[in-house]
Amino acid sequence: MVIEEVLDFLGNIPPFQQLDAPLLKKAARSATIEFYPKGTFILVQDGPPSEFLRVIRKGGVKVFIRGVNNGDMTVDFRSEGDIFGFLSILGGDKSRANVFAVEDTLCYRISKESLHEIMSANPAFREYFLKTFLNKYIDKTYKSILDKTFVRQGGDKLLFTTRVGEISTGSVVTASRDISIQEAAEIMVARKISSLVLLEEDGSPAGIVTDRDLRDKVVSKNRDIAGKVSSVMNSVLIKTDAQDFCFEVLLKMIKHNIHHLVVVDKGRMSGVVTNHDLMLLQGTSPISIVREIETQTTVQGLVPSSKKVQTIIGLLLKEGTKSVNITRVVNEINDRIVRKILEAAEKKFGLPPVRYCWIGMGSEGRKEQVFSTDQDNGIIYEDPVSEEQAVAIQDYFRDFTSFVRGSLETCGFAACPADVMASNPHWRQPVRVWKKYFLTWISEPDADAVLRSQIFFDFRPLFGDIRLAEELRDYVARLASESTPFLGSLANTIVNNPPPIGFFKSIVVEKNGQHKNELNLKVKGTALLTDIIRFFSVEKGIAETSTVERLEKLMSLNTFVAKHGDELEHAYDFLMFLRMQHDYRRLNEGRIPDHFIDPNTLSKVEKRMLKEAYELVEKVHGFIIERYKASII
Repeated sequence: MVIEEVLDFLGNIPPFQQLDAPLLKKAARSATIEFYPKGTFILVQDGPPSEFLRVIRKGGVKVFIRGVNNGDMTVDFRSEGDIFGFLSILGGDKSRANVFAVEDTLCYRISKESLHEIMSANPAFREYFLKTFLNKYIDKTYKSILDKTFVRQGGDKLLFTTRVGEISTGSVVTASRDISIQEAAEIMVARKISSLVLLEEDGSPAGIVTDRDLRDKVVSKNRDIAGKVSSVMNSVLIKTDAQDFCFEVLLKMIKHNIHHLVVVDKGRMSGVVTNHDLMLLQGTSPISIVREIETQTTVQGLVPSSKKVQTIIGLLLKEGTKSVNITRVVNEINDRIVRKILEAAEKKFGLPPVRYCWIGMGSEGRKEQVFSTDQDNGIIYEDPVSEEQAVAIQDYFRDFTSFVRGSLETCGFAACPADVMASNPHWRQPVRVWKKYFLTWISEPDADAVLRSQIFFDFRPLFGDIRLAEELRDYVARLASESTPFLGSLANTIVNNPPPIGFFKSIVVEKNGQHKNELNLKVKGTALLTDIIRFFSVEKGIAETSTVERLEKLMSLNTFVAKHGDELEHAYDFLMFLRMQHDYRRLNEGRIPDHFIDPNTLSKVEKRMLKEAYELVEKVHGFIIERYKASII
């Protein structure tokens, strides 16, 4: 190691820059260099104390504390020029936190003996550690603890860090499916349980009966309690793995509208988890909001629930929850609100004259809604049998969609600026017209057609007869995947939106205007990866619409994606998380989210990760250009 190089580096960072020449040289001479590969634990919480003060020469580390239920509390990210290990040296008994290399990291190590000598010889150097550095660490830790306490009071932290096996019942009470309803009820009363798993003769699960089944199917129907319990059981037994996080269980309960799940550990039934268990785990939570939504009978009654979504996002962001998990929760709630409004519309205007399916598009179709979500929707209905019926259908849906649009706006879903909504007659059409739309876009792929197809390829059924959407999906998937000219036009559109990275790998920002020196994290961020993954999915005829689900499917169908899949997922999650954080801050400041950030406000680690994400996009664009000979205009 060249001493001059160490001197030059240390002399330009605090607190070494405060040292006179002899002391600085002493520090440089005592330094050794050590390399830590990405994924290495450099210090381990409650492990041996550090013997060295480490100065990061290159790379980055994460400092975090592991709490109960394996919940991690991030204290800090540190990168080039930053220091760690001082508190461990100061304590002398153990390491107070985990220090984890988030990338390949090179450090200068200064022994604790040399550190103590330099601190004794230079009061300003000592003061930096005992005041500036120590206070910074304590302040960050204290703030994180406060945030953690706040989140615990709401229960959402536990929701995302607790394994379902930790809260489920210790054993599963079972009985034969051939017993009577009365016998099943007696077992449930005697064992003080709200569900009973029923077995086949060979001991395999046949279904489950719950106290809700007894109320809804027996008592309210005046059914003979001497009959077999199998006549009222749920034969579809929804299960979850003991290692699943509770939020995943929550999503299953919301999706299937059930209150009990059988927990399986290593292939064997190990317990049952109920919605009551989750209620005890959490306070204000997604499932409590869903319960509120389901009990509402008016649009106005949905407004308070819709406003709570922002609070939930804030709580999850505070804990560093992955963006994909945040959007999953938000979209389950939003889907419920939309369906409730559509139910209210049917109640107000009567049942429609034909089968129909309400579809979401754009971010709603991709299940990627977060803040300030616009309406992007349409209606597919079955082909009318006569001109008279066609007129009656349009008359019905004119009033129907006007009511839905207004109701969604009342609940915080702004109208689409481009008018891509079912209230626009152009986007409420029979199946044959929708097929014609896509046929035209795919067979005549001009710029406008490609733009429209990108919006509409993300359509997803939300309400009504989903078979209509599935029929259209199958038609579009086959048509697009077989059209090389269309895929070539789509490829050309993608590579003509390059990542904002300059020749010397610097981040390119807006040069003028309202957002001068800022970066659009939507257009020049998440959309870059959303468009790429959509393109590969269209190429393979994949039916999934969310970016993450498409990526998972592509891993087994596309060798290039299989090779870079993890990188693509991490890059997308990072960009989405940055965008969410920024937009949430703006909302808290009373401003409208705009997706624009100043890159200079990012930490060194965040800047490096941003550049790596853009370099990955460049690599994918290169692959697309080579494959389709796409040209950059």
